[in-house]
Amino acid sequence: MGYVNGAFGIQGWISLVADTEHADSLLDYKVWWLGRNGVFRAYKVVDSHVQPKKLGAKLEGVNDRDAAFALKGCEISIPRSSMPAAGEGEYYWADLIGLAVFNEQGERLGVIEKLFETGANDVIVVKDETTERLVPFVGHVVLDVNLETRVMRVDWGLDY
Repeated sequence: MGYVNGAFGIQGWISLVADTEHADSLLDYKVWWLGRNGVFRAYKVVDSHVQPKKLGAKLEGVNDRDAAFALKGCEISIPRSSMPAAGEGEYYWADLIGLAVFNEQGERLGVIEKLFETGANDVIVVKDETTERLVPFVGHVVLDVNLETRVMRVDWGLDY
């Protein structure tokens, strides 16, 4: 859902970057799980604010700048059970990671390793043994996503 990018002030506030469609939607959740390397701990969000270029939050038990700074680099997660179901034609990025990607000719492009956002559209990073491909996540390129079979079909060539 995002990550802690530093401390804010001297009273234990953290500065964070949200990886959500709308940055402030992360503030809708009252408990965040922060961690590194697969080890997470729950923190209650006591207060928060939105600034023009970043978000800030005060977490229960984080009472000074040193404690806040120690959280720098931690990922922010929310339990899936707390999140709304994805709408028709919408997907959580976490659900797309690991999908096999095939083009219209049936050629395997690889597996989705990650996604990232650009100003214009989201991009899928597809890797096989030797090649990394950046595929735009837009309707005319992504033809079908089947979460049950773990396959995505795209209009994209092997030589793109």
